[in-house]
Amino acid sequence: MSLDAAAAASANEPAPIEISVLRGNPTEDELAALIAVVTEAYDAEVVGAVADDTPPASAWARAQREMRRPLSHGPGAWERYGR
Repeated sequence: MSLDAAAAASANEPAPIEISVLRGNPTEDELAALIAVVTEAYDAEVVGAVADDTPPASAWARAQREMRRPLSHGPGAWERYGR
């Protein structure tokens, strides 16, 4: 197997999860229950973590872009311009 194939195979496999007990003495059943819950939550997050592949709309394509107000003309227009 080439290096590229090995790297691709390892990229598809999830990294092993390490759990350390810092306090207390959990039983084997308690540890098994913890591992089952954490694994299920991790698997659910992996399935839901899908990137959106659609490219963002350009500024020209966005219809939500605001138009500027029309310039006012007539007597006193320059006085109202900066307001």
